[in-house]
Amino acid sequence: MPTVAVKLYSVFFKFLLKNRLQNQIHAPSEESNQFGVTTRPDESVAAANPSFSDGIATKDIHIDPVTSLSVRIFLPDSALSPEPKSKTIYKSEPGSAGNLETASSRAVRRNSYEPSVFTPREETRRSSAGEYRGYLPAADGRRKKLPVVLQFHGGGWVSGSNDSVANDMFCRRIAKLCDAVVVAVGYRLAPENRFPAAFEDGVKVLNWLAKQANLAECSKSLGGRKFEGHHKHIVDSFGASVVEPWLAAHANPSRCVLLGVSCGANIADYVARKAVEAGSLLDPVKVVAQVLMYPFFIGSVPTHSEIKLANSYFYDKAMCMLAWKLFLPEGEFSLDHPAANPLVPGQGPPLKQRPPTLTVVAEHDWMRDRAIAYSEELRKVNVDAPVYEYKDAVHEFATLDILIKSPQAQVCAEDIAIWVKKYISLRGHEFSY
Repeated sequence: MPTVAVKLYSVFFKFLLKNRLQNQIHAPSEESNQFGVTTRPDESVAAANPSFSDGIATKDIHIDPVTSLSVRIFLPDSALSPEPKSKTIYKSEPGSAGNLETASSRAVRRNSYEPSVFTPREETRRSSAGEYRGYLPAADGRRKKLPVVLQFHGGGWVSGSNDSVANDMFCRRIAKLCDAVVVAVGYRLAPENRFPAAFEDGVKVLNWLAKQANLAECSKSLGGRKFEGHHKHIVDSFGASVVEPWLAAHANPSRCVLLGVSCGANIADYVARKAVEAGSLLDPVKVVAQVLMYPFFIGSVPTHSEIKLANSYFYDKAMCMLAWKLFLPEGEFSLDHPAANPLVPGQGPPLKQRPPTLTVVAEHDWMRDRAIAYSEELRKVNVDAPVYEYKDAVHEFATLDILIKSPQAQVCAEDIAIWVKKYISLRGHEFSY
C-alpha cells in the first residue's frame, strides 16, 4: 500500500484539483483564444539553463507564431563527445554471411554510462552582442548524433507544463538514462483550447522536427560557401536563423521515440498514428517506438479497475470525468470519444502498423485495466507491446512532484531506458550500454 505521507498528500491534491476543475466548469464561457496557454500561473516552473551545470543543458523555443505552442530541449553533455571517425569492422557470426559494424557506433552505444568528454571552449559561448552564455555548437565540429525523445507531459488536460519543476526533473532523468535529446512539448491547455488543439500541437511538433532536420541539411550544403565575406545561412523574413543549432548538431530524428505521461500518453498515441499515416512525408523523422505511462484512457463500458479503484489516489474517476468535460468540445462529450478510448473502431491505421509500445501502469490506478487491454490488442497483431506494472504505485508515481525523487520513480525511468534502447541503438534490437 502507498505510504501514509502519500495518502495524506493525495487528499490535499484531490481537494485542490477538484476546486480548480469546478471553478473552470462554472466560470463564464469565453470565446476560444487560438493562442491559448501552456502553463498556469500557480505552476512551479524551472527556468531553462543553456549551460551544462548538471550534465543537461536546456532551452525553450516558441515554435508557432499563431499559438503558444513551445518546446523545451534537453541536451545531455554526452552529445559533446567528438564522434570518432568511422572505422569499418567485419564481423562474422555462425549461420550468417556476417555484418558490418563501425567503431563509432560501438562507442555511441556504450556512451550512456561512460564519462562525457567535451571541449571547454564550446560549453560556454557568447553571441556577438555578448549576452548569450549558453552552449552553442561549433560550426566545424564533428559531434555525435543522439536519438530524439518527444515527451508530452500530464496534468489532466487543464494543468501541467513542459517547464514545470517535476517535468523538468523527469526529462533530465530520461535524457541522461537514454542518452538522447529530449524535446518536451508545451501544448495548449483546456478549457481555453479544447480538443483537438493539444493533439494538433503534438503533430505540429513532429512536423517541426522534420522541418528542422531538412533545414539543417540545406544549411550544411551552404555552410562552406561565402557571400560578400559572410557564411550563407537560412533565415526567415526577419533575418533570424530558422535552423535550431542544438538539433542540427546533435539530433538524429530517424531514431525518434514518443513518450507520453497520463493524458500526454493519449497525445503520444495519436501522434504515433498520424506518423504511420504520413509515412515518408515525415522523412527523415521516423517514430521507432512509443512509451505510454499510465495513459488517460477511458470508455463507456467500465473495466474491473474502474469499478474497484474509482476513488483511487490523486486522480479519481469523478475528477477525471470533470477533466474530460473541460477538454472535449461542448456537445461532444462521450466516454468513447476517439481521444478517450483507443479501442474504438475506425481510428486511423490498423493496429499492426503501430510502433512498438511500452505501457507503464500502477497497481492503484483506476485506468490501468484499459491501458492493459490496449496493450493486449497490440500484441494480438504481433506488435511488441509489453506492460510494466508497478506494485503499490499510484497514478503519476514516476512524474508527480512529491513522488519523482522516490526509488520507485528512478527504477521506472531506468526500466523505460532499457526497453527504449532496443530501438534507438545503432544496430537495432540490443541493449546499448
